[in-house]
Amino acid sequence: MSGAKPKHPDLRRRSIINQAERILEDEGLNSLPVDIDALAASRDIIVQAKPDAAAGVSGMLLRFGNDFGIYYSTHIPSVGYQRFSIAHELGHFFIEGHAERLVPTSGSMHQSHAGFASDDVIEREADYFASGLLMPTDPFQREMRRRDDGLEAIIALSELCCSSLTATAIRYADLSRGAIAVIVSNGPTVEFAFLSEGIKSLKDIRWLRKGSPVPAGTLTARFNADAQRVQAAGRDDDDIDISDWLSGQSVRGREEVIGLGGYGRTLTVLTCTVRDDTYDDEQDEEEALTESWTPRFHKR
Repeated sequence: MSGAKPKHPDLRRRSIINQAERILEDEGLNSLPVDIDALAASRDIIVQAKPDAAAGVSGMLLRFGNDFGIYYSTHIPSVGYQRFSIAHELGHFFIEGHAERLVPTSGSMHQSHAGFASDDVIEREADYFASGLLMPTDPFQREMRRRDDGLEAIIALSELCCSSLTATAIRYADLSRGAIAVIVSNGPTVEFAFLSEGIKSLKDIRWLRKGSPVPAGTLTARFNADAQRVQAAGRDDDDIDISDWLSGQSVRGREEVIGLGGYGRTLTVLTCTVRDDTYDDEQDEEEALTESWTPRFHKR
């Protein structure tokens, strides 16, 4: 089921993340790693593994009268992926209007596709919630400041938060003041990309859209040509010019890639150095607008 696109998608994303963080504060669960089982238990939600979930299904939200249950898929043997899947279903439970639309009656069930790859607005909103739930801003940023930008930091934070590598990379780019791009690709095709505010400040950059080709000659293109390296979670890195990926301004940077194993995709992290005062005023204005726009949610 698809929802209507919000008029202000970035503000909507931030308000959902804020909602997840407020729930953690109310429950006293905002230390890392977040105890999502305790949160589910506080709402009498039963959480169980479902090894035989259909391909591509990350989890399910079920309704029995006024009670809810969550199944999560185990076809990808990653604790971080499975926790993100559970957090995604909790998003469907907590975000206003989701449960009413997706599981409106007793005995109904919704199958989810978590992981930021879905075009369905409702699925993306649950992804945003899961991101904020597993990686709340304050503790996550404290850990970020202890590390240099790049793939090593993302891996370390993924392990600390017990969150999926892809979700951690996106959250890292979202909160970083550095210039970072996170790209997930499948073979020759970009599935999605997330750019930090710092890298958006580069002149005349070209946005990477879903379905765009992985630029020829890049490290990622060469890496993806070897499916065994992707399946084996191989890694590689190289010095690059950011314009090889984003066109526009020529800036020296770093490209780091890692195969995502059984998921069959590749995570690419681009980093470079730019002045961080080029977007400070815009960021301050956006934060003020976000706060004024954010609705106050009631607890379910």
